[in-house]
Amino acid sequence: MTALETQLEGRCGGELLESCMPVLETERLVLRVPRFEDVPAVVAMANDRRIAEMTANLPHPYAVKDAESWITNAWTSQDHPFLITLKSNGAPIGATGFVMPELGDPEIGYWLGTAHWSHGYATEAARAVVDHLFTNRGAEAVSARARVVNPSSRRVIEKCGFQWIGAGLTRSRLLASSVPVDKFRLDRPLWASLKAWRDPILRRSAPRVVLGERR
Repeated sequence: MTALETQLEGRCGGELLESCMPVLETERLVLRVPRFEDVPAVVAMANDRRIAEMTANLPHPYAVKDAESWITNAWTSQDHPFLITLKSNGAPIGATGFVMPELGDPEIGYWLGTAHWSHGYATEAARAVVDHLFTNRGAEAVSARARVVNPSSRRVIEKCGFQWIGAGLTRSRLLASSVPVDKFRLDRPLWASLKAWRDPILRRSAPRVVLGERR
């Protein structure tokens, strides 16, 4: 644990804040809170314009200070980011998470390092976050967005069971302008139906949630 992590430590029910943050485990992945030792790996992955172009908030170039700010935010804000790591060796491969707005449904987001595209990791990670929101956070519905020029992201969202509800605009930090997006929503009854009977992959990919950091 770094000095800054020590400063950010808190307590939750007598335990350290870190021990109260959920860790989501799927068949191939572990989703955990990012740590400052992850900064080099995060910068190496996120400093890619192809990723920044398809996300709302990633800057480009992506520097060490950006990774440090993201990790600090993970410890101190109401956002809930996870670092996506491989269960086999602990290597970081991307990020996911959700935000809880004051009004409306929680919204998920994700990105992967380009070396890890086309392996199904984004879908597996997104499903884990969705299951966590419905199972452990009491969500009645979850929302998601994808740029209209990003069919790969749209496929991930649809594989999770989301339904298209319309088009809109989202501010792009990289482009400094608003870009068209498709908007999606998944409600609890549909999610429960998919988990129960429609998709055996959805059932198998349900995450195991533990408290405390997996090392």
